[in-house]
Amino acid sequence: MATRKLVGQVTPEERNEIQMLFERRNGLNELAKILTSDNAELYEKLVKDMGETSTKFQNWWNRMSQKYLWEGTENGNWEINFDTCEIFLT
Repeated sequence: MATRKLVGQVTPEERNEIQMLFERRNGLNELAKILTSDNAELYEKLVKDMGETSTKFQNWWNRMSQKYLWEGTENGNWEINFDTCEIFLT
């Protein structure tokens, strides 16, 4: 199992923002598994939405890491515990 190191914490409001994006991204990924490109209009909408959601997701991590100056490593990733708002480096 990968090691986890507590590197920070966010506010409940900040947690809610990333949790909404996380759930949206997961939902879109699930939808992408069942949607075919037969319905071109819906498919294009999905692709656009996935791109926008991924960008917002990454921007949240960039913003928070700059705000809180979290420790990072070259091949590391940050994870959030949605229950505690704690940020871990893995």
